[in-house]
Amino acid sequence: MGMNVGSSSTTEDEGIVDINTTPLIDVMLVLLIMLIITIPLQTQSVAIDLPQGNPPPPTVEVPVVTLGIDFDNSLSWNGEPVTTEEDLQARLRQIATGPEDFRPEFHIQPNRLASYKTVIHVMADAQRLGVTKLGITGQEQFVQ
Repeated sequence: MGMNVGSSSTTEDEGIVDINTTPLIDVMLVLLIMLIITIPLQTQSVAIDLPQGNPPPPTVEVPVVTLGIDFDNSLSWNGEPVTTEEDLQARLRQIATGPEDFRPEFHIQPNRLASYKTVIHVMADAQRLGVTKLGITGQEQFVQ
């Protein structure tokens, strides 16, 4: 009688060395479902009393100041040219003073070809000098 040692034998069943992960996945799914069920639902809410109806019309018409920035970075204040930095800052100081409700709105209308540096410089000056109602208009020219 002889004994077969080695891997050349094909008649014997070989054992599977892989781990059966099906029970592990089943246990993990059960634990996940248990965790989801036990988490309390968020029941916090904030009560807000929203106004009903149309708001009343404004009692005072707020003036609008438009600063145009042309393609060559020249500035115009409501159509009048602004030539110096001091002139721009004086005008910005003027609209930044006074009661908050009566301050004019400051609209910047840059040209499509105006440099970014000029637009940001004007916005930074306006913020530094206390202009609170600031907007950028004329953005339809950037849509293509």
